Amino acid sequence: MKTIAIIPARGGSKRLPGKNILPLGGLPLLAHSILYAKANSDIVDEVYVSTDDNQIKEVALTYGAKVIDRPASISGDLELTISSLQHVLKTIDSDVENVVLLQPTNPLRPVNLLTQCFQKYIEDNLGSLFTVSQNHHKLGKINNGTFVPFNYEIGQRSQDLEPLFFENGLLYISKSKLILEGKIISENAVPYIVNHLFANVDIDTKEDFEYAEYLLNKNKK
Repeated sequence: MKTIAIIPARGGSKRLPGKNILPLGGLPLLAHSILYAKANSDIVDEVYVSTDDNQIKEVALTYGAKVIDRPASISGDLELTISSLQHVLKTIDSDVENVVLLQPTNPLRPVNLLTQCFQKYIEDNLGSLFTVSQNHHKLGKINNGTFVPFNYEIGQRSQDLEPLFFENGLLYISKSKLILEGKIISENAVPYIVNHLFANVDIDTKEDFEYAEYLLNKNKK
């Protein structure tokens, strides 16, 4: 049973140029996900970075990942992640059973998270698993200038809200055959709840990056 990690890291970020190689805690952003995968070598047999960018490719190789050159045709702003995963699987032409997707924009993960998730994935014979976190906000919509509550009633206490969860992006585990069929998360995928500050980090802007830096430094202390 072969398990690989795939880290999609294209160039050309508009809101935060060069974000995948910006230094976070002294390491390029991308390196955090590579090193996390390599630290779980008892689970992950090989680590692949899919990229269309030469600088990202150089960083990936420096930190011990294998690189799959992503074609321009699947490197656009609107291209779905599934395209890069399928391209990696078809390119390596190897007998891969499981894929761990690590997004470089979620660089901070609890140390034992992959071990815990993979154990459940194997023991329960799952097709896919992904991490979620609880949302404690009072949410609503604005219709014609009026706020309409979605998950609560006006005056209701926050602690009495019905639990809602969001896909935090920390990690995904899927059967390779599911990905080749066009899905990362199946209809019956199991959500793995993660209540950790790291789950709030998803880097897209300068402010996101600064928050990740703050959490990283705080965690070191």
